[in-house]
Amino acid sequence: MTQRQDITIAPFKGIWPRIHDSAFIAPGCRIIGDVEIGPDASIWYNCVIRGDSNRIRIGARSNIQDGSVVHCDSPSPRRPEGFPTLIGEDVLIGHMAMIHGCVLEDRAFVGMGAMVMDGARVSSDAMLAAGALLSPGKVIPPRELWIGRPAAFSRALNDQQVAAMQSGVTHYVENGRLHQEALEG
Repeated sequence: MTQRQDITIAPFKGIWPRIHDSAFIAPGCRIIGDVEIGPDASIWYNCVIRGDSNRIRIGARSNIQDGSVVHCDSPSPRRPEGFPTLIGEDVLIGHMAMIHGCVLEDRAFVGMGAMVMDGARVSSDAMLAAGALLSPGKVIPPRELWIGRPAAFSRALNDQQVAAMQSGVTHYVENGRLHQEALEG
């Protein structure tokens, strides 16, 4: 087990997390087991990423904001592969989100306090609104905003809204670097 600045990085069943050197991991994070975190990704204060029952992959420049939980679902006789959690590149995940056994494609956006359940998918350039619940197996198509509990289609996203999401990605890459410098200084 590795512990620095109140960060826990621990193996599970002999599998250690693999974290790119350029990723920012904030104090208070717990990263366990079969987890891979890509270049320039940022995992913010007090997140838990637990790859103990399946694999978790987090792509380049994606960010998981403060207090979020990322988990996965175990293989079972009915579903031998279980539900890994696969987070693409340039994904924004808001504060206190719950991400469980799902796929977030490149450039997906999950709002603060939202939940994405087993087998669900948020497509590229799509958004799940703050506080929404994407039920098991549901798919948000590209460039759509879904809201509510359970989440349902609200409206299409325009070019300006999609560009704003990408601007958020750039902000979090730079902010991660600034926080890392502040913690080291």
